Amino acid sequence: MTDRPIIFSAPMVQALIEGRKTQTRRILKKGCPASRNLILPDGPNKGAVQLNYAPGNRLWVKEAWRIDGAGCRVPAEMCRLHRVVEYRADGYEPDRHAERSPIFMPRWASRLTLAVTDVRVQRLQDISEADAQAEGLVQAYEGWATDTQGRCWGPTARDSFVQLFDSLHGTHAWGKNPWVVALTFDVHRGNIDEVQP
Repeated sequence: MTDRPIIFSAPMVQALIEGRKTQTRRILKKGCPASRNLILPDGPNKGAVQLNYAPGNRLWVKEAWRIDGAGCRVPAEMCRLHRVVEYRADGYEPDRHAERSPIFMPRWASRLTLAVTDVRVQRLQDISEADAQAEGLVQAYEGWATDTQGRCWGPTARDSFVQLFDSLHGTHAWGKNPWVVALTFDVHRGNIDEVQP
């Protein structure tokens, strides 16, 4: 069993908490030779890539966060002792002076743990309607979106996922149809070091 960090945006963290998100897709990137390397035959990420996921892995979620009412002046170690962390997904207004990037979230500050149950390698555009729904989308305005306000709206979950993917990876990212790793997981509320495997 391997533990790895994984970054999610605030709307996707909300989907995890609400139980709507049980899958995620990550672009496979070229990596160093390793025992779990794959050779992708074609597409924008053609060549050898390293597959870093397997069923049984645990992922600790990294998200936008800040120190409760103290901005960046409080040392992270003190925050760890007192657990005074707020998360953007819970609704605070972002403040560029106080908010800390998900990239810098330490393991102890994570509040969600994902237990990987299935790993598939596929082309992005092979996503099914059911899999698009499992990406955390919600029914909105007689279609699907990332939230009830209609962000990334589409008439089908798959159409909404196309917009979501492009918003995260750049315009026309969907059209490049890269190879992705599709992860299915169970969501556990709690820090990875406190959740039972």
